[in-house]
Amino acid sequence: MQAINLEDVERPDVVALDKDGQVVLIAEVKGFPFSFKDKKTKEYAILRLIDYLKASKSLIPFAMLVDGENILIFKWDGKNLSEPLLCLNTAETLSYYEPKFNSKQIFSLYLTGLTEAWLRDLAYHWKSEIPPASKDMAKIGLLELLQEGTTQSW
Repeated sequence: MQAINLEDVERPDVVALDKDGQVVLIAEVKGFPFSFKDKKTKEYAILRLIDYLKASKSLIPFAMLVDGENILIFKWDGKNLSEPLLCLNTAETLSYYEPKFNSKQIFSLYLTGLTEAWLRDLAYHWKSEIPPASKDMAKIGLLELLQEGTTQSW
């Protein structure tokens, strides 16, 4: 990973890179039995994202929380994390990559993998010409940043 001091900050679950290898998105993922419905869990995850964003030597423009119900995408301006710019239904978005999403328990590691599959599909269309939520991602400016990029998980 480029230009990030990881020694003092817990690493995010997913990191999305643009085509030049610059980090454009970080994400925290909580699978079954956890979720961000619990206020303290959500607050703690947001604080971890902010710590990571502040520790970065370059501006990471987006952050994301993913659980079994919602995908929340935030904008980071270098000082403040916005309210969610986008709230997507997780099952609607990721069931394209796991057709049985609604009928099984999705644990954190698998949810992380599905999230990465979706982000990579947005980046280089490995599964579909128009991946789920492409239009929404384009509206907030994230789709363009993901084009021809990749992901990393920890």
